[in-house]
Amino acid sequence: MTDRPTTGTHPLDHLVLPTQNLEVARARLTALGFVVAPTGVHPFGTVNCCVFLADGTYLEPLAIGDEQAAIDATAAGNVFVARDRLYRDSRGDEGFSAVVLATDNADADHARFVGAGLSAGDILSFSRAFADTSGKSDIASFKLAFAATRGATDAFLFACQRINAPDLDRTALQAHANGATGILEVVAISDQPAEQHRLVSIAANDPAASGEGGAFFLPNATLSVLDPKFFTARFGIPAGSSTKLRFAAIVFAVRSIDATSSLLAANAVQHDIAGTDIVVRPASGQGAAFIFREIQ
Repeated sequence: MTDRPTTGTHPLDHLVLPTQNLEVARARLTALGFVVAPTGVHPFGTVNCCVFLADGTYLEPLAIGDEQAAIDATAAGNVFVARDRLYRDSRGDEGFSAVVLATDNADADHARFVGAGLSAGDILSFSRAFADTSGKSDIASFKLAFAATRGATDAFLFACQRINAPDLDRTALQAHANGATGILEVVAISDQPAEQHRLVSIAANDPAASGEGGAFFLPNATLSVLDPKFFTARFGIPAGSSTKLRFAAIVFAVRSIDATSSLLAANAVQHDIAGTDIVVRPASGQGAAFIFREIQ
């Protein structure tokens, strides 16, 4: 992953997409035209199969690989696993639970979250093995600081500091058949979007951000918080209702909308057109609505 400056407003790092089965997620993401990385194993019972993008962001489909280890980790105060369990208990095993922001000082972020009354729990430090498509492996180490509002079990945000970034070539993992090169926008839904602005602005380390028009401008992407009716009008997808913050859609940049549409059709992936966007509704292993937008 390319290093990014993290002073000031934190950039988007990755998105967590709970799933019941990694093989289902791998098959669905492959059908959508993504290259999926080898399975990664966490030391606390969860497993992932990430999709890395050329802009340095990535998707993290997340499943439970070792139920007992996850139970033990939750009992020991592991916030990442505990929040994953809360999400699954509230919304099921398929979805979009967390937005992760890059930081170079997770300790400072944790102190800021505590001071604002938005800490979701203790800092988490861990390491795991990472392998590229050639089989070369290295150790990745992270420190995480968590933010959430009280009772907001449907979504949370956390800051991720890379203590050790694997020195591996991810070029092959970023060459997606659908032409996706990065994430343009992450879309959340709330019946009371203004109530979520403080959480988002503090998590992003931009307390002055107002979220005017529902948009928070990170250095490398936009994070939007929309009323469900506006979400449905924009993407043509029923949004339901929830006063809690709920992540719902990801907008990807692609090189050619025609090529992306052709690939989806060839792979029998149902998709709709909303203006100049291709809209793929959520499915098992996908978690969120995927929106593909051509960027020249």
